[in-house]
Amino acid sequence: MREFIVEADGGSRGNPGPAGYGSVVIDAATGETLAEAAEYIGVTTNNVAEYRGLVAGLRAAHGLDPTAKVHVRMDSKLVVEQMSGRWKIKHPDMKPLAAEAARVLPASQVTYEWIPREQNKHADRLANEAMDAGKRGEQWVASASTAELDAADARSAAAHRAAARPAVLEPSEPSGPPGDAAAGAARARAAMAGASSPAGPPPFAAAASSPVLSSRRGAADSPGRGAAKAEGDADADVRGGGVAVGGGGVTVDGRTEVADGGVEAGGRPAAAADVSSSAERPPLATALSSSRGAAESPGGGAAKAGADVRAAQVVASPGWGAADMGAPATFVLLRHGETPLTPQKRFSGSGGSDPSLSDIGRDQAERVAAALARRGTIQDIVASPLARTRETAAAVAARLGLEVSVDEGLRETDFGSWEGLTFGEVRERFPDDLNKWLADPEAEPTGGGESFAATATRIAATRDKLVAAYAGRTVLLVTHVTPIKTFVRLALGAPPESLFRMELSAASLSAVAYYADGNASVRLLNDTSHLR
Repeated sequence: MREFIVEADGGSRGNPGPAGYGSVVIDAATGETLAEAAEYIGVTTNNVAEYRGLVAGLRAAHGLDPTAKVHVRMDSKLVVEQMSGRWKIKHPDMKPLAAEAARVLPASQVTYEWIPREQNKHADRLANEAMDAGKRGEQWVASASTAELDAADARSAAAHRAAARPAVLEPSEPSGPPGDAAAGAARARAAMAGASSPAGPPPFAAAASSPVLSSRRGAADSPGRGAAKAEGDADADVRGGGVAVGGGGVTVDGRTEVADGGVEAGGRPAAAADVSSSAERPPLATALSSSRGAAESPGGGAAKAGADVRAAQVVASPGWGAADMGAPATFVLLRHGETPLTPQKRFSGSGGSDPSLSDIGRDQAERVAAALARRGTIQDIVASPLARTRETAAAVAARLGLEVSVDEGLRETDFGSWEGLTFGEVRERFPDDLNKWLADPEAEPTGGGESFAATATRIAATRDKLVAAYAGRTVLLVTHVTPIKTFVRLALGAPPESLFRMELSAASLSAVAYYADGNASVRLLNDTSHLR
């Protein structure tokens, strides 16, 4: 029985926008290219183009030998997981295409494998040739294609660079999505076991690697992106061990992500406080040092922290044993995009006007959607019921071909009478209430809002429910500042006042993984690289 390899890709310049696909059939024994297919398919989405590329590749393989074994290799995590039967197909545009692909050859003859973008150059070039032809008002012609030569040149250049580097023995990795905790922990343990001297810090790959940073791009990020990104993706790509520690922060592929002393992604000093959906409130640095004494003094802070721990169970760092616990439930925490209140730094919780996204916020939502589509690890989406989160979630869901579930537990804190006010206005109108709120997690905002302790209780219950419902899956939770900070605080076992010491920008990404033994690992905090 003959064996073929089908490599397929597709992309849309605009998503939806002008789209095309490419696919190639390769003899598994000789590596010879047996057939190529590419087509400009008009205006559609990345996912549709990727599925069209898969169908074309399978049909080409069927035309060569309908009895052959076919191994499909694609850099679309969505298509690979859906066609393998591990992910549900919910989007109405995807269902008929998946069914069409499944009919080309018997399921027993076809297997699927996710590969990094760098290993899918040939199909990538074909898809871009098709889109370039469409831009000229033409269709792709095989006789004019240079995709095979371009891909060969790229592989040759990569091999040359690899040969020029010193040989490094790579440890084997367990199976799983690129950048998952098990792979990162395996690398870290191997590096530790092979170290000849205890000098220097241990590698922290397991603690800092993030599935949201795993590389999975759409086939066309911009016109001509095949050439622009031929030598590598500009996005951060963490695969297990791609994290370095030292000098005040965690650096991912050369970019500071989380640093000591309150430095946010990109190296800018973090604001002292950001506790509401729109109130980032730099003046709290002074307010906290003067008014938080009761929470930090012996007999004061301990009692409040104890009450908070009773309200919401704190989970600790899993350590190196996490790789043995199986795939975690990973929450990718997305703060919604800007609303008209965000740049004014006004309190905007669940008891106010429920604003929608601004034009800037909608652009931010599209940018984060594109980034998550490229990375390809999101399997489900759950959103807060408020308008700004549902709108942000809808933008991502449209890109990923997923549906959005709404969970009331993910709503923002109710800030009572402070809704719509700036921090300065609250300090002027309700100084005593504000000071109590800053010092005591049990204190409520003026007018019967929700305390931080009550928010923690709600978030802990929501966390436990979602961890049980999405065990072993990667879920995007589209929510607000206080819930995200609370997820992170509880995972770290940090005191309530740590809420005032985190920076969380609009449309930023954070991530926490939860293991079967109840332990948690913070993977990412306030990533805004997709907005630059």
